[in-house]
Amino acid sequence: MADIANPTASPTASPTASPIAIPTPRLDFRALAPELYKAQAGLNAQIARSSLGVQLLELVYLRVSQINGCAFCVDMHVRELLSRGEDLQRINSVVVWREVDLFEMRERAALNWAERCTQLSQAHPGQQDFEALRPYFSEREIVELSYAIGCINVWNRLCVGFAAPVEKKPITV
Repeated sequence: MADIANPTASPTASPTASPIAIPTPRLDFRALAPELYKAQAGLNAQIARSSLGVQLLELVYLRVSQINGCAFCVDMHVRELLSRGEDLQRINSVVVWREVDLFEMRERAALNWAERCTQLSQAHPGQQDFEALRPYFSEREIVELSYAIGCINVWNRLCVGFAAPVEKKPITV
């Protein structure tokens, strides 16, 4: 039965859970299934060697993690972008990339594809979304980008599902 006071609440949510409480880590998926973790990490390593470039991949990973509400991955990819010299204004603007003139057309096409391939329950990517990639990416790169988007979605689901904690530590620029 739906919660009348909170219509978006899950019917299976714990009645004692506070809406403002920090989630308690659930399971250490890395330790419990190390062979699966290693395989997923291997896919990430292979994607990192693609011709897409680590900076573009990190922007995509950050945007997908924002969409999925993965605090652990958002924190990690912000730190990674900063360590690679990314501009703080661009990092802060990834969430609103459509509204600012801070991203190149190649990045915009990748971010659009990342959003469309992540938000499948809302709508599937249209032909226009696919065609927007063609001026900036080879066919192989489109496949690599799509694998990267799928890969970060898996990480997000693991970290959100098992409530991976964000360690409180200073962000260095």
